[in-house]
Amino acid sequence: MSKIPPSERTRKALESLLTEGSVEEGDLRSELVRLSVEHIVEQALEAVARDVLGRGYYARREAQQGSRNGYRTKTMKSAEGAIPFAVPQVRDVSNEAIKAVADQVHGRTDELERLAVELYARGCSTRDIEAVFRDGAGKSLLSRTAVSEVTEALWEQYQEFATRDLSEVDCLYLFVDGIAERLRPGARREAVLAAWAITADGRKLLLHLSPGTKESTDCCRDFFEDMKRRGLGDPLLVVTDGAPGLIRAVEECFPASLRQRCLAHRMRNILAKVPEEIRAEFRQAAQASYQAPSPLMAQALRDDLVEKYEKQLPSAVKCFLEDFDACTAHLRCPPAHRKVIRTTNLLERLFLEERRRSRAAGVMFGERPVLKMMYASLIRASENWRGIRITEFEKRQIAALREQLRQEHRKENAPAVETSKKRSAPAHVYSKTGT
Repeated sequence: MSKIPPSERTRKALESLLTEGSVEEGDLRSELVRLSVEHIVEQALEAVARDVLGRGYYARREAQQGSRNGYRTKTMKSAEGAIPFAVPQVRDVSNEAIKAVADQVHGRTDELERLAVELYARGCSTRDIEAVFRDGAGKSLLSRTAVSEVTEALWEQYQEFATRDLSEVDCLYLFVDGIAERLRPGARREAVLAAWAITADGRKLLLHLSPGTKESTDCCRDFFEDMKRRGLGDPLLVVTDGAPGLIRAVEECFPASLRQRCLAHRMRNILAKVPEEIRAEFRQAAQASYQAPSPLMAQALRDDLVEKYEKQLPSAVKCFLEDFDACTAHLRCPPAHRKVIRTTNLLERLFLEERRRSRAAGVMFGERPVLKMMYASLIRASENWRGIRITEFEKRQIAALREQLRQEHRKENAPAVETSKKRSAPAHVYSKTGT
């Protein structure tokens, strides 16, 4: 087996973590940061060794310019635990430049962790890299060439992550929501769409994050089509808020999937139309219907609510009835999953964390800083998120429901197909006499 630099081995471990999710979700962020920090430091040290020797890792040695002499492992302490990294050794030339960089990173773990988070936020700028590798006097310990190489490598990794193949993701439940951000100075806020999935094995994964869009049908359709082009299959259920463009795009792009209206958004809309004195009573009645044991029971409780409040609260009842089937779509799924899949709270928590961080960072304009902050918030907020347990019995329920939805979809489209066939068939096909 040919020798490869330690940074390359670390890069492959990083790719494996992102594509295979080989650790528990609670440890994902910590492991991601540890590997990212290790990779950044190793790339920087290998770039310095290249400058010292005057040639790249695989280049031939000429004359007496010194040579590589293996690696020595050092460790830095961080909030994520001990992080080992490989320090290249050289002979016949001074190793002071390499030693200076290795010594410098020991006291810069906070900056390195921030840099690692931003690596998967939007890639790192030259300024980001230089800031970490400056000594106490403000002098950069890396050459401009070395900084550029590290920056470019990190950007390429982000690009791979952002365009990764999704065909291996067996998406069971898809959550989509948007947050309004000011992407252009002087312009109105625009939606940044985010999509998370719960997979067939219960993991939660970020699938897509797209800045600079509006929640129009065209933009939302492009958002979904991009994931489908990368191999994403039809989910069992898609959860969204009530944005009309988003709803239409879901129905167009995933016609055989259930569509769930986020009940947290829906309840806020309804209760805004109910007087304070009877709000708790109305909430209880509405929730009883939305969270009924079955779709049939939900319809019975719906009719009871309408009968009781229609004359007293016509606006609230109208809002309650609007898109009712989508509000109760989760009732067709396994009971143990319903609490998780009836809202977009997973994304709401992400957006709250992003808002908190953006306020601390000050005013941000432009796609790059906004997306960077959202990714950084996402990685940190996901530390405490857990997947769901899916039993063998629930897997059979899900398989049966998928088949049922496919049959329903075929049945809905059958009349149009038959009509088309009749219009294009010869006249004698419809005549017993053939005339």
